[in-house]
Amino acid sequence: MEAERSGDTHRLVLVSGPSRGGKSRWAEHLASQSERPVLYLATGALPDRTVDPDWWERVDAHRRRRPGLWQCLETGPDLAAALEERLHPDHGQHHHLQLIDSLGSWLAWHLEDDDGAWQRRCDQLVALLQRPGPPVLLVVEETGWGVVPSTAVGGLFRDRLGALQQRLMPHCNAAWLVVSGRALDLLRLGHAVPEA
Repeated sequence: MEAERSGDTHRLVLVSGPSRGGKSRWAEHLASQSERPVLYLATGALPDRTVDPDWWERVDAHRRRRPGLWQCLETGPDLAAALEERLHPDHGQHHHLQLIDSLGSWLAWHLEDDDGAWQRRCDQLVALLQRPGPPVLLVVEETGWGVVPSTAVGGLFRDRLGALQQRLMPHCNAAWLVVSGRALDLLRLGHAVPEA
């Protein structure tokens, strides 16, 4: 059973949940159960530590938690380019389990995209994630569980992230919802919502 949960038997695994619910820790747990080397693709690091000290405290906590043997690549906005390079058979990290944390941070880099550019960016990401290759663990935030965002950019973030999650779900071999430190197996417990 634990081998099934490791992510190593699945090509694409989605781990979602609200902020501070434990989703990154669960994804790291799944990665640690794999027998593969792990490449951690971090999308959220800011170039300047003075911009948001609280954010950097969270980044540092993530870094301290990772096993020393894991490799880490801070992709920032360039997640697709990093995936394309590392999924190539000639690349030395082609067999690494890839843990992406997180899609919400990646989306935040691209909120200024118009709708067409954003759709092309999502098309590219989805195509890359469907390629044959090593397992990929995707961490993604759940938004819209509480108050409706009071700003246009907040609403845009919520809508784009929710749509991206629903688009990715049919391609996932496993999916987990992590809430209050508890991980729920969505594919085992849930049912697909019919299209409108």
